[in-house]
Amino acid sequence: MLYLVPTPIGNLADMTYRAVDQLKQADLIACEDTRTSGVLLNHYGIDTPTTSFHAHNEHDKTPHLVQRMRVGHDVALITDAGSPGISDPGFYLARACHEAGVPVSALPGATAFVPALTASGLPSDRFVFEGFLPRKKGRSSRLETLSTEPRTLVFYESPYRLVRTLSDLEQAFASSRDAAVARELTKVHEEMRRGSLEELRKYYASQSKVRGECVIVVAGYE
Repeated sequence: MLYLVPTPIGNLADMTYRAVDQLKQADLIACEDTRTSGVLLNHYGIDTPTTSFHAHNEHDKTPHLVQRMRVGHDVALITDAGSPGISDPGFYLARACHEAGVPVSALPGATAFVPALTASGLPSDRFVFEGFLPRKKGRSSRLETLSTEPRTLVFYESPYRLVRTLSDLEQAFASSRDAAVARELTKVHEEMRRGSLEELRKYYASQSKVRGECVIVVAGYE
């Protein structure tokens, strides 16, 4: 069986009891980065064997993992942070398991966009999760399509590209569109900043350095 196990996005205390138990009981843990996951596993005294599973080897590793599960082994998949399959490896392996008749179970737990959305003060009853925007090809057309989306929009972004993305959103939507940026969620320097796209772009452009993964929440078109 395949277990998709969420891991903390920053604060190690956000690990659930069930997630710890599942990782201890699994026959193998597939990790996006075994070194990063090793910190978490050591913290909770989990000594289950691990193997790497990420975007660059998932096509090669998937048949082997599926075969192990078909003969009765339980594999737990974790990423560096958050829920597997949400802008992280997971979809490809889960689909292969379904095609092979291997059961898949996803545990509930940490993910960055939910606390960012609910804390933003923007409508959260209906929203669209876009993850990371395309870097180059298709970026402009994607933004043009989303410019008239009435539901709240949620994006992931690297701190190194935050100002560029806020600028692109400002140009594609409107400078006055309400938005919020959540940064360093669950960590000591957690920040939630609310304002117009123009105000947020100017603020982060004035900072000498932006740290931590970011979530951008943008009000829908009215």
